[in-house]
Amino acid sequence: MCAPDEQDPLIMGCTMEMEQKQNKSADGFVILGFNINETLQNIFFVLFLLLHLITLSGHLAIVVLSLADPTLSTPMYFFLRNLSFIEICYTLVIVPQMLANFLGKSRRVSFMACASQMYFFIAFGGSECFLLVVMAYDRYVAICNPLRYTLVMNQNLCMQLLMVASVSGFTISLGLTVLIFNLPFCDSHNINHFFCDIPPVMFLACSDTHVNEMAVLLVCTMILLIPFLLILLSYVFIANAIFRIKCSQGRKKAFSTCVAHLVVAVLHYGCAIFIYIRPKASYSLNEDKVVSLIYTNVTPMLYPVIYSLRNKEVKGALKRVWGRVLVSVTRQW
Repeated sequence: MCAPDEQDPLIMGCTMEMEQKQNKSADGFVILGFNINETLQNIFFVLFLLLHLITLSGHLAIVVLSLADPTLSTPMYFFLRNLSFIEICYTLVIVPQMLANFLGKSRRVSFMACASQMYFFIAFGGSECFLLVVMAYDRYVAICNPLRYTLVMNQNLCMQLLMVASVSGFTISLGLTVLIFNLPFCDSHNINHFFCDIPPVMFLACSDTHVNEMAVLLVCTMILLIPFLLILLSYVFIANAIFRIKCSQGRKKAFSTCVAHLVVAVLHYGCAIFIYIRPKASYSLNEDKVVSLIYTNVTPMLYPVIYSLRNKEVKGALKRVWGRVLVSVTRQW
């Protein structure tokens, strides 16, 4: 404790140090982004803006189609619709600020804005991780227990599983964000990244972060590693069931409904595990920025392609919905 005697130089120093820590929220952070020249920044802005618009359009199309066409009212498309909605929110948390940085806008963010961005980034990312497990369970029931599928995967259970996935992601994110932003940021407030991610923010802490690192590792294991292992285990049972199908056409159909989900899971968990489940000493922020750029911009764009554009049901739904739109427009004219 610092005594209220302002004449003592040690006490004055203690008071100044406490004020410095208290004013960290007012100082905020500076997002350094990418150290590239103005020409490359403009090129990157156009490129990633295009990727962002394609991503939003693809996921929005899945949401609209699954709501508008009755044939896509199955549990698989219910979960896919909500996955697309989460992806839309997930990218909107990160990409707009990144694009603004490319244009040379102010890179300073307040303490609360940075904490909010991290919170929603982890919340939507964690919800997606849990939802991918739910989708793997849906495929497991559909292929391993097809006769009981409609009985097991009823509307109430689907809603409950969605709520558990969402609440778990947002709850874990709150605890992790509070843990990280309670650290003292006494030195530089320059974040060597293009958004407020966990590793670069923890690098700014001027105290021992060993306990925090262990907590982050534990949480990331809960969000990333365990769900990924559960998905792989489910696909062991799914593969075993597929190989027992005698009809080659049946095997092909069952395989096609699962491979898209498995590819998305590998992309999502693979990048995230590489970034978050390793010790702080092995971090390379410049390399991590490139990997983060991929899993926040490129992989979300690929998900609609992987899931839907090669799916006959989605193509058929797109034709029917588009046909109804054209008929409606024609009648108005």
